[in-house]
Amino acid sequence: MTLPPVLRRPLSLPAIAAPMFRVSYPDLVIAQCTAGVIGAFPAANARPEGVLDEWLSRIQETLAAHDAANPDRPAAPFAVNLVVHKSNARLDADLALCVRHKVPLIITSLGARPEVNEAVRAYGGTILHDVTTIEHAHKAVERGADGLIAVAAGAGGHGGRLSPFALMQEIRSWWAGPLVLSGAIAHGRSILAAQALGADLVYIGSPFIATREAAVDESYKQAVVSAAAADIVYTDAFSGVNGNYLRASIVNSGLDPEDLEHLRTGGVRFRSNGDSAVKVWRDIWGCGQGVGVIDGVVGAAELIGRLAREYDDARRALS
Repeated sequence: MTLPPVLRRPLSLPAIAAPMFRVSYPDLVIAQCTAGVIGAFPAANARPEGVLDEWLSRIQETLAAHDAANPDRPAAPFAVNLVVHKSNARLDADLALCVRHKVPLIITSLGARPEVNEAVRAYGGTILHDVTTIEHAHKAVERGADGLIAVAAGAGGHGGRLSPFALMQEIRSWWAGPLVLSGAIAHGRSILAAQALGADLVYIGSPFIATREAAVDESYKQAVVSAAAADIVYTDAFSGVNGNYLRASIVNSGLDPEDLEHLRTGGVRFRSNGDSAVKVWRDIWGCGQGVGVIDGVVGAAELIGRLAREYDDARRALS
């Protein structure tokens, strides 16, 4: 199957920057797009709801100005992530704004909704859907997604359990459409490996946490720089859905990473050190297993440049 036009645009890397809660804001998205990868952010990051309209206008105007000034190096397109689960009370309003702004790429997660897909397709947009299992992949395609993001073991945040080898080969056995691989991709070699597995593009998240444009505290960025794969804890204790989190953030919240059973209430507030309230969404930090190659806080363009050099080196080594 031919890729939709939005995924055939020239890119510095065959990559989408993962939309990360409380990390991906317009500054980061613009830096990603102007450096040649598809930038993305969750609509839920725009608070209150009306801010989303401002963000979309700012991103579109800035990217248009970049293209006018750099006709030989146009920006990559951008994407918005919509949580389409019925618990998302702002979905209709967020979707309406995305339709009005004709956001080129919509990434849906936590459910597959045909009416959302139809609304996006009506203005010429493209829909990719996050999946962690083969069952979810089938449902997403049946309900009208244009492509799939295979979230394999090792992905930051709500990551799956399946090896990328297993997940990719089973999906590719029946799906010929757009397919993106997510999970511990932090080096150019991993991008080439994902293509060998059958991915059209990759999803890169955790490395962008340790960038100057990421909208998180310096302590979060330094925790990413200091961590290795062994410092990632996989648990469903914080949201009811399995995900990968930085061990340091769990410990800093006064919790024992080896004893989280009592927290399985989903989004609960709990007490740390007997006095200060710790909020899961703020104090427990998502991160993927590819973190071990992140060795400093850099600009997003510098990170993308490093990944591009590694990717080119890997391709030459195999030629």
